Amino acid sequence: MKLATIGYEKDTQANVIDRLRKAGVEVLIDVRAVAASRRAGFSKTLLAASLEEAGIDYVHLRDLGTPPAGRLAARAGRTEEMRDIFRGHLAEPAAQIALAKAAEIAGRRKTALLCYEADHCVCHRAIVADRICEALDACEVEPL
Repeated sequence: MKLATIGYEKDTQANVIDRLRKAGVEVLIDVRAVAASRRAGFSKTLLAASLEEAGIDYVHLRDLGTPPAGRLAARAGRTEEMRDIFRGHLAEPAAQIALAKAAEIAGRRKTALLCYEADHCVCHRAIVADRICEALDACEVEPL
């Protein structure tokens, strides 16, 4: 089983949806704390509607988003600090519930995690993907 991750940093909504369709993604899990964007087409309502038109379900798991201090660290290029903050956040009960829900979805259907950063290695979604794969035992992360 593969769990995809995708960032929209340098892409258009149409290209992101095309990449998701080509990868066979059935469900997109938005792991942004704030599902709003200055980039056209990536705010929650418009993104969900566009994905629905493409036959892809949309789920927003806000509790798998990076908390404000982690977002500040990421914007400043302090990736390790962001990761430390996010790992601490994942210990919170709400994040644990969201993580279990994400793993349940990914265990049943081809799933992709979405956040802003193009390179999943510098994004918190890499940590989320690793935790989901740990929960599912037989899972491989597939950056799109």
